[in-house]
Amino acid sequence: MRRFQLFELEDQPWFPNVVRDLATDYLHFIETKFALHRAIVPVLADALRRTGSAQLVDLCSGGAGPIPSLVEDLADAGVTVRATLTDRYPNVSALERIRALSKGRIDFVTEPVDARSVPEGLVGFRIVFNGFHHFCPADAVRILRSAASARQPIAVFEISERSFRTLLPLTLTPLFVWIATPFMRPFRWRRLLWTYLIPLVPLTCWWDGIVSQLRAYTPAELEQLGTEADPGAEWHAGALPMGDLPGTVTYLLGYPRP
Repeated sequence: MRRFQLFELEDQPWFPNVVRDLATDYLHFIETKFALHRAIVPVLADALRRTGSAQLVDLCSGGAGPIPSLVEDLADAGVTVRATLTDRYPNVSALERIRALSKGRIDFVTEPVDARSVPEGLVGFRIVFNGFHHFCPADAVRILRSAASARQPIAVFEISERSFRTLLPLTLTPLFVWIATPFMRPFRWRRLLWTYLIPLVPLTCWWDGIVSQLRAYTPAELEQLGTEADPGAEWHAGALPMGDLPGTVTYLLGYPRP
């Protein structure tokens, strides 16, 4: 299946913040509930040990995604890190809650941060979890080049996959959102409003979820993007099985030139 550079609703500057934040809350819930990050823990732990990094700079964080669980699992693997969450449209209420629960291990940037041009003051091992597909190839190269130019390592992890086996279940996304919503915390009346009475959240997750699969990059494409960004840096791409869950996690690791 060839890649389609379609648009996602959450990327649009005109999109209502309340619906965007509720949609990223759902993604955080699903990623945490099903531990979609579990397969990446050994790979990321090895990369952090190799670079001596103790600080993660998470790009395209949304509602924090799997980062809280990832920080805990890395600690269990013997790698203690702190994380700074960033996003072009930060879900401030969700990120404030994550920071309060993290015991000082997670912070966030309240101002918008463009992954294509990360501010110099944000120093650390950059990570993008399931957000890289949002970018066209030219912008994806800019993200990787920004890390290479700043001499910061970067890791890209994607559970999106261009295949029919991942597309078909996503046609039921509205049903999944309706089922999951009563279990999501904290309780918010607006979550019920925009999920059940005016179902913009399930429709947004449905459209963006399908588009995410169609925009996903293969490991070979990721490695090619890395080489284009900085031929002198070290790039490794591959795919990790997700254990009991269907599908794989595609990844790209980039290390600055010596």
